[in-house]
Amino acid sequence: MPASDTDRLIAAAEAAADVAGAVVRPFFRAGIATDLKSDRSPVTIADRSAEQAMRAVLSERFPDHGILGEEFGIDRPDARRRWVLDPIDGTRAFITGRPTFGTLIALLEGDTPILGVIDQPVTGERWVGAVGRATTFRGPYGGRAGCRPCPSLADAELSCTSPEMLGPDQPRWQRLAGAVKRNYWGGDCYAHGLVALGQIDVIAETTMKLWDWAALVPVVEGAGGKVTDWSGHKLRPDGDGRVLSVGDPALLPVIVALLN
Repeated sequence: MPASDTDRLIAAAEAAADVAGAVVRPFFRAGIATDLKSDRSPVTIADRSAEQAMRAVLSERFPDHGILGEEFGIDRPDARRRWVLDPIDGTRAFITGRPTFGTLIALLEGDTPILGVIDQPVTGERWVGAVGRATTFRGPYGGRAGCRPCPSLADAELSCTSPEMLGPDQPRWQRLAGAVKRNYWGGDCYAHGLVALGQIDVIAETTMKLWDWAALVPVVEGAGGKVTDWSGHKLRPDGDGRVLSVGDPALLPVIVALLN
């Protein structure tokens, strides 16, 4: 992909993140109503309004691109390039006032994510990853993009959004948890951003939809890590929802062995 093309795509993704943040911030800790979708997951006016704002920005700049969003489905499904949007990844965190949610923006070429943005609109932190480029990060609290070496799994920091998401995979996940230094619950996409900052070494999660993981791949891999399914294979839109983020790719074989 030519550098000028990448620059235009990143500029569009960042503009979409900017408008989403402008929509989301006034609703944070504002006591807004929460609805339940058909799968019993929560949704708010902030989710819906932010996605509509992002769709408007991206459609204007790239009218031939497809757009898939968590809240409003897919436009132009036959397009070669498709934006994938999650306006608030971590709605439960958002509605309980925790700043560990994020806006996710990805661009797919076919089934492959080629660009990803993780944006935290309250803390002002943003990760941008693109194929062929190193991940960039900016934010007011320190940190720099780059996964850290972790020679031994026994020294690794593990994270997962919630034990409830694991369901029947709990015993498999527990084998991994028993082999690491510590585990933390919570974080949604924000935790994957921390993998890209070298703060967390491993995340193993399940029930992830395309809009939950597509943006994570370029961000984590552009920082030197690896994002796969629990078998160590490339993630696919029709996959089983099991996602593994590893900061040091050398750990991947032993992690996959434990999970399987």
